[in-house]
Amino acid sequence: MHTVAVLALDQVIPFDLSTPIEVFTRTRLADGSAGYRLLVCAEHPEVDAGHFTLRAPWGLEALREADTIIVPGTAEPDRPLPEAVHDALTSAAAKGKRIASICSGTFVLAAAGLLDGLRATTHWVAAGLLAETYPDVEVDPDVLYVDNGQILTSAGAAAGLDLCLHLIRRDHGSAIAADAARLSVMALEREGGQAQFIALRHPPAPRGSALEPTLLWMQENLARDLSLADIAAHARMSTRTLIRHFREQTGTTPLQWLHRARVRQAQHLLETTQDAVERIGAEVGFGSPTSFRDRFKRTTGVSPVTYRRAFR
Repeated sequence: MHTVAVLALDQVIPFDLSTPIEVFTRTRLADGSAGYRLLVCAEHPEVDAGHFTLRAPWGLEALREADTIIVPGTAEPDRPLPEAVHDALTSAAAKGKRIASICSGTFVLAAAGLLDGLRATTHWVAAGLLAETYPDVEVDPDVLYVDNGQILTSAGAAAGLDLCLHLIRRDHGSAIAADAARLSVMALEREGGQAQFIALRHPPAPRGSALEPTLLWMQENLARDLSLADIAAHARMSTRTLIRHFREQTGTTPLQWLHRARVRQAQHLLETTQDAVERIGAEVGFGSPTSFRDRFKRTTGVSPVTYRRAFR
């Protein structure tokens, strides 16, 4: 039987911890037998879970007998990783064991060096911190989970459920995974990525920077057909200097920043108004309904209609 060890660290997020426990213990194979054996383990018997303390039946030795190790998120993702946990995880990885994280559990894998050179994700709120702290990790904040084969990472909260169902499908096929999804009242595959859940009306403008007035002006003029030359003229810079400053201060180009701001505004209007999708696209500056739909789906992973259906 496939053994799953769920590693509980201090300040573990209870939702992240409970997700793999519920999903894997309820998985049944075609003959009715259990699909998984589950072990909840920790460095010490008692684990601080914030509002309560839990007792883990197994210690770190459980990682040695596990086929899959799940690392739930913690409320303090930048907390130093205990040496014993670091050694246990790196040893398990060296032996080829499958290791997956939920939410900020990605920081644990990164701290153990298991994500160097790999693509990974985490909760969108913590994605910037992850990229800044671990520059050798390719952080993708827009997806629900990333499967690198042996090492997997997932975004926050419900994305942990997506990841667990994906692992069941890998282990036992789509039929068993679909049954597990039905028990969880969950779609086996959700449309889009976590970009659709980011509650940010506009991309952040660096406060006090030379670009702040121009960024605010762009936000106020999303409906206009702004060109790179228009933006450079407002900033009183050459286009070349403008692009360099944008890269340094926002991490993207002026036009990419503008497109993302328009999509964020469109999200707000889709959630809060009854305006037609085509009208919203025009209001935020897209020249045609087709360009609006294409850009919106490229940014959020879903169409404007699907987004409205989910978030109105």
